[in-house]
Amino acid sequence: MELRIFTEPQQGATYDDLLRVALEAERLGFGAFFRSDHYLGMGTPGLPGPTDAWTTLAGLARETSTIRLGTMMTSATFRFPGPLAIQVANVDQMSGGRVELGIGAGWFVQEHEKYAIPFPGTAERFDRFEEQLAVVTGLWSAPSAEDGGFSYDGTHYQVSESPGLPKPVQRDGHAGGPPVLIGGVGKRRTPALAARYADEFNLPFVPFDVGLEQIARVRAACEEIGRDPDSLTTSSALVLCVAETEAELARRAAAIGREVEELRENGLAGLVPEVVDKIARYAESGQSRLYLQTLDLGDLDHLRLVAEQVAPQIP
Repeated sequence: MELRIFTEPQQGATYDDLLRVALEAERLGFGAFFRSDHYLGMGTPGLPGPTDAWTTLAGLARETSTIRLGTMMTSATFRFPGPLAIQVANVDQMSGGRVELGIGAGWFVQEHEKYAIPFPGTAERFDRFEEQLAVVTGLWSAPSAEDGGFSYDGTHYQVSESPGLPKPVQRDGHAGGPPVLIGGVGKRRTPALAARYADEFNLPFVPFDVGLEQIARVRAACEEIGRDPDSLTTSSALVLCVAETEAELARRAAAIGREVEELRENGLAGLVPEVVDKIARYAESGQSRLYLQTLDLGDLDHLRLVAEQVAPQIP
C-alpha cells in the first residue's frame, strides 16, 4: 500500500506553505504530493486566496527531486484541452517525468460564478470531459506532423492535424502519456471513461462498501472493452487524522473543524493501531494507494507520525 499526501490549498495556503509540505513529504518517503484544483474556499475565506494547480506544480517540479506530483482533480471546465495537454507535458518535462493528471468533469458551481468560468449542466460537462480526455491523450500520443498529426472532430472540441507538441517525458501511461486518474461514484459514464482512459481509479471520500461496489462497476467496464481490470490501479482518498493519544487526536480534529467520532467513522482517523488496521482493510480489498487528505498544513508532525509509526507497519 502506497501512501500519498493530498492537500486542499483553496482552504487557505500559499505556495510556500505547499512547498514546505511537499519537501517534508518527499523527505519522509511518501509516494506523491497531490493538490486539489479549486479556486474558492469551502466554508472558509481561504485567505490569502487560491493558487493555481498547474502553476503550483510547475514550481514544485523544480524544487523537488523524487516525489511524484499531481492533481485531484483538475476540473475539465477550467481549461481547454489543447492548453491543458501542453501544461501537463511542460510540467512533466520540468519534473523529469514525475507528473500525474487527475481530471474530472467539475462540480463546484460557486467557484465558477466567482471567477467567470462557464458551468454547463451535468450532461454537457460530462460530454466535454469525455472529449477533453480524448483530445489531451490524443495529442500526447499523436504521430509527428509529417505523419498526419492528430485530428479530432467532437461536438465541443475540434482538432485539425495537430503536431501534438510538446511530448511529455512519460509516454507509457495507458493513454500514451503521464498516468491519468479518474474518480467518482457515477454508475455509468464514470466507469466507462475510467476503463478507456485511466491508469488509476480513485474513490473520493466514500464509505468503504460503496467504494467496493464502484470498483466492481469499473472492473466490469474494463472487461466490456477487453481491458484487463488488473491493469487499472484502484485507490481511495480519505481525511487524515491520526495521533498517539486521545488528547492529541482531539486537538488535531479540532484544528480542522471536525469531530473525532465522525472522523473515525468516515476518515482515516484514530490512534496509530486503529489507522494501521483501517489501511490493512483497504489493502485486502485490492486497493494499492491511499491519498491522505492533509488539511492542517502547518502540522508537519502529523506527517512525521504517519511516516515513522504507521507506514512501517503496512505490508
